[in-house]
Amino acid sequence: MGYELVIFDNDGVLVDSEPVANTILSEYLTELGHPTTYEDSLRDYMGSAVHRVHDLVQERTGQRLPADFERVLNERLFAAFERELRPVPGVADVLGELSATGMPYCVASSSSHERIRVAHRASGMDEWFEEEWIFSAEEVAKGKPAPDLFLHAADMMGVHPSRCVVVEDSPLGVEAARAAGMDVLGFTSMLPADRLAGATACFGEMKELPALLGLGG
Repeated sequence: MGYELVIFDNDGVLVDSEPVANTILSEYLTELGHPTTYEDSLRDYMGSAVHRVHDLVQERTGQRLPADFERVLNERLFAAFERELRPVPGVADVLGELSATGMPYCVASSSSHERIRVAHRASGMDEWFEEEWIFSAEEVAKGKPAPDLFLHAADMMGVHPSRCVVVEDSPLGVEAARAAGMDVLGFTSMLPADRLAGATACFGEMKELPALLGLGG
């Protein structure tokens, strides 16, 4: 292994936001006349940027979502985050071990910078991430499953892609990491391992991650 950089996805990996976010998204799309279940939202949108929601709705229905869709969605999401968002169990211990051993890490998320900051502040993750360690799909031309975001993060952190490992919980993220030429560890808290096909390895609890990173934890 000999990894030189750990790249974390954010939603579902650092912060336990996927249940909240997909519940709110599915309810809002249904309210707008596009019936969507929680399971539909997980299947179609988990791990993706908001433009994918616009694109899929238009592709399937020929209709555009309202111009203020993202603003309203974020208002609902951020309010819920402030009320109930928590870090993924055990992830603070992993970040502490990475810090103690001097292993560089960062976050590369499909979410906007604003959403990442709100989520980190609400969950307490902000103490673990310097601003220059946070990368958003807003910074690249194509989000996941394209490799652009992970390649951008590696470049900005000064590490060759082959020396990076990504921690992901979505099929789109696994695909993006593989396309970037990086190993990827699939976190199966939300989806079973067979949905993360292509991952270098899968794990179900954060306490398993240090050993997979070669830290011996």
